[in-house]
Order: sequence, then structure tokens, then C-alpha cells
Amino acid sequence: MRIAAIADLHFSPQSYDRIRDAMGRLRDEADLLILAGDITNLGKPEEMESMLASFMRLRVPIVAVLGNHDFESGKQEDLAKMMSAEGVKVLDGSGYERDGVGFAGTKGFIGGFGRGVLTAFGEPEVKAFVQSAINETLKLERALSMLRTEKRIVVTHYSPVVDTVRGEPEQIFPYLGSGRLAEVIDRHQAILAVHGHAHHGALEGKTTGGVPDGSD
Repeated sequence: MRIAAIADLHFSPQSYDRIRDAMGRLRDEADLLILAGDITNLGKPEEMESMLASFMRLRVPIVAVLGNHDFESGKQEDLAKMMSAEGVKVLDGSGYERDGVGFAGTKGFIGGFGRGVLTAFGEPEVKAFVQSAINETLKLERALSMLRTEKRIVVTHYSPVVDTVRGEPEQIFPYLGSGRLAEVIDRHQAILAVHGHAHHGALEGKTTGGVPDGSD
């Protein structure tokens, strides 16, 4: 299976001009497209409507997760329903299998990596923040557990590893992903992880267990 992946479109009608050539090639060069979040710019239904009108012409199966920008207007459920109505497989703690490959996805969350992962200690606000990261990790665990395929690909918006956020200012690393996601990826022996969010990060990295991770 030939897989194309893209993230952080922040889609508007004007933005399609930037990717028109690449999208024109996609139909001939890919069997499936991954959208790794921040599909819209401000999470508005009209932005999603415009995106779908452009991308549905490709007639390529699409697997997607939402990103933080898609939550901005509080319409994330509407956006997911719009995509699902057009046949897009929206992953939110869920899985999808196609041609012997399983896809597990969730948005993910922030919180840092390695020894710098924020822990649930102190104020209730900190504990609630950390619980949000844990909840997203549990959703990914559930999604991977549902898959029956040997080949498993993980799709998130936030990064599971620090490798692919290098290139961004180091001060914002904790806001670009959570290492908790990588623990689940390794435990379920995924063959690949794909994410977005880090606009100026590295294209490739690996989890501690050696699973390749790519930023789009």
C-alpha cells in the first residue's frame, strides 16, 4: 500500500493553491491519504466544507485525526460528522483496517517527553491537565487493541517523540506532544507513527522501541 500523509493544512480556499500540484499527483501515486490534524484553520464548518469539496475530487481513501486548530471554534464534533458523511475515516480512539493494514488514531495532547513529562502532582489544575494527556493515551491504547492486523500505523496530531520536534524552539517542546503516546506505540509494536503540529520539526524520528515516527 502506498500511503501519503499531510498535516497542518489550516485549510482555506486560498491555501489549496499552495498544494494544488501535489494533490494532483496524489491520485496516481497514493492508495490512501492520512490527514494528521489541523485540517482547518479556525475549526469552522465552512472551512471544512471547502476542504472536503477540494479533497473529495481525489477519490483516494482518507484517514484523519483532528488537531488543536480544529477545536478552536468548539465545532469539532460537527467537523468530524462532516468528514464522516463524505467517507473520511475519522479516528478518535478508534481504528480502521484496509488491505491488511490497521490504522489507530487520536488527537493526542501535550505534556513533554522523557524525564520532562509533566506529572500529576500539586494543584488540581495541573492534575486535570495531565489527566487530559493520559486520557488521549488511553484512547490510543484502545484503538490499537481493536486492530486485528499485524501491520499497525498510528496517526496523531501531537508528537509522540522528541526527535521530530527538534528544529522548533526548545522552550516549546512540552507543548508539541507527549512521550506517553510513544509508550503505547511501542507496546503494541506499531510499524509507523505519523503526526503533525510541529511545523518546523524534523521529518523523521524513532520511539525508544525503534518505531519510525514521521512529522508531516
